[in-house]
Amino acid sequence: MADHVIHIVASALLTATKLAGPILVATLVVGLALSVVQSATQIQESTLTFVPKLAVAAVILVLTGAWSLRVLESFTRELFATIPQLVAS
Repeated sequence: MADHVIHIVASALLTATKLAGPILVATLVVGLALSVVQSATQIQESTLTFVPKLAVAAVILVLTGAWSLRVLESFTRELFATIPQLVAS
């Protein structure tokens, strides 16, 4: 029983990492680039980075949306397939 739970938690963490990774990496790159521009121009406006990061996150969500749904569907099917094993043990 404990092995099944550990496998489910590990699989959930891996799935969450797969889904959040592209968005986090893209916004990190944009944030770093904008920070360099802000440092070079000495414009210290904190809201200046918000809109580009939001736009990049939206574009990444549109581009990877179908893939994300397939990953979530696969995880959900795997989770439902393990229910009989959890009930039996």
